[in-house]
Amino acid sequence: MQIEPACVALIDIGANLGHESFKADFDAVVERASAANVAHMVVTGSDLESIGEAVRLTERQPAAFSATAGIHPHYADQLDDHTLDYISDLASRRVICAVGETGLDFFRDLCAREVQEQSFVQHIALAKQMQLPMFLHQRDSHERFIGILREHRAELKDVVVHCFTDTASALEDYLALDCHIGITGWICDERRGAHLIDCVGAIPADRLMLESDAPYLMPRSIRPKPRTRRNEPCTLPAVLRAVASARGESEDQLARATTANARRFFSITETID
Repeated sequence: MQIEPACVALIDIGANLGHESFKADFDAVVERASAANVAHMVVTGSDLESIGEAVRLTERQPAAFSATAGIHPHYADQLDDHTLDYISDLASRRVICAVGETGLDFFRDLCAREVQEQSFVQHIALAKQMQLPMFLHQRDSHERFIGILREHRAELKDVVVHCFTDTASALEDYLALDCHIGITGWICDERRGAHLIDCVGAIPADRLMLESDAPYLMPRSIRPKPRTRRNEPCTLPAVLRAVASARGESEDQLARATTANARRFFSITETID
């Protein structure tokens, strides 16, 4: 898969590089990302295994990777005292740059809703204590999600609602709470993401970030059509181009802004050319 590189170095704020689909060709995936000018990847920790992989990557190559740590709402019933202590230790040593992925997902209800809510609140308490930003997930649960977030937002540091695919009204709610917004290849999907083209321009320039959510959400705008549905960080320039077009901005302008936002939000201090 060859993608025209971005004009300015990008930061992918959400890449699930601990996913088993990357095990066989991980080095090639990283090489393709570099060739596309994706200079840094925030690796999502969403369960114990992916947290461990995210931490290993960032400890070996801090210039290329940062790590988040949390338990995805699908696995909220796995959040016990041992896991909380583990994430807390990583946070206290600043091995991770954000708490999450956490939040609510009522789309499939793979975990009981009350258990998801309890897990979400426990993550929030940890983020408050450690004064780390939060990497949040919300699907089909906006009203309950925003209610919990409103209750605690004043005591939290920065917050990003990652992989935003919701309505303009939901976006207004998040922006009113001074949240950052992560946009993925969903905006490149003419079937499901057309509404994002209309509302992405409402996101303030200093609150917008880009992400692949690899291996999910391959941008449908890529031509020729990739042979595989597995998404990679190297496709981030396609997201950049779609968002820049929707906002009426140059790719260069948007790339510089979103990279600066990601560096500030996640405290990425390694040099990015």
